[in-house]
Amino acid sequence: MPATVEIRRAADRAVTTTSWLTSRHCFSFGDHYDPDNTHHGLLLVSNDDIVQPARGFDTHPHRDMEIVTWVLEGELTHRDSTGNHGVIYPGLAQRMSAGSGILHSEKNGSSTQPVRFVQMWIVPDQTGIDPGYQQHDMGAELSNGGLVAIASGIKGHSAAITLHNRSAALHAARLRPGDTVDVPPAPYLHLFVARGGVTLDGVGVLTQGDAVRCTDTGARRLTADGVAEVLVWEMHASLRS
Repeated sequence: MPATVEIRRAADRAVTTTSWLTSRHCFSFGDHYDPDNTHHGLLLVSNDDIVQPARGFDTHPHRDMEIVTWVLEGELTHRDSTGNHGVIYPGLAQRMSAGSGILHSEKNGSSTQPVRFVQMWIVPDQTGIDPGYQQHDMGAELSNGGLVAIASGIKGHSAAITLHNRSAALHAARLRPGDTVDVPPAPYLHLFVARGGVTLDGVGVLTQGDAVRCTDTGARRLTADGVAEVLVWEMHASLRS
């Protein structure tokens, strides 16, 4: 597989807009289908969502998907058919395993403030597993400014929450101006700038909403141009492999 780097700018993403939702899609989603943009590695969905106050997603089904939610601003209330109920806030990593089938809702409980979050979906190694839910507050680890594994199924990784895919890990970093981190080498890598701006060696300047898709390119140094937050998927397999 040849080494490749592809930049996807924020302005080029498809956008779903309703009276209460603005959803910007890194990949094909819903009514926005592009046969040349269905996934990267194992990552099928990466949506940057803003939900208006007192609105949200009513109860709906999922199955056979690992769904990770990362809140950037505000709070998101989760309820599901297995009895899990909680509020996701910035720094709290959450994973829902849809498995053999689950119903859930996601609502903005605030009557005054919108909530912004990134929701990401990857496939599990095995279909039909029992549905599950896991969350962990990563605020203390993220305050150190490094790249932190917040969800992983890779053997030997220390991560807050577990993914039912042994070839994937999600890292996050909250960076101050001038902070640097090394983005891990992987056969497939997806980097999303959730907030602020950064410079990636060999790629250049990236601003909020930009994404980079890499294959077999080795480690790269990332430098924050200001206060920034990034989400990095490290993947050692692809849906096509």
